Amino acid sequence: MIDWSAYRHFLGQAVPAFATLSPGTVEGLTTLDNAAKATNRLDAKTRELIALAVAVTTRCDGCIAVHSKAAVKAGATKEEIAEALGVAVALNAGAAAVYSTRALDAAEKAGSGA
Repeated sequence: MIDWSAYRHFLGQAVPAFATLSPGTVEGLTTLDNAAKATNRLDAKTRELIALAVAVTTRCDGCIAVHSKAAVKAGATKEEIAEALGVAVALNAGAAAVYSTRALDAAEKAGSGA
């Protein structure tokens, strides 16, 4: 398993180093992150639970490291995190079902020469 604390520390050094090489990229990411919370219609805990669920669906260890800590800091319980992750699992399964129909359609079209 990953040492999440060490990984967060690594990211704290690696992302700023990346920013010196590609400042516009990290600046754009920061702009998007700030825009997502600008209206405050969702509280910090809800935003972090969503971010953590999305991190799981996109399989981003860095996002998992950062947003799991932020979710706990925002007051998310283990049970709330588990529920949010359950939603992520359901969406991944649903997406797999939908994309399965696409794969079947592609296979059918391949057989007909289309």
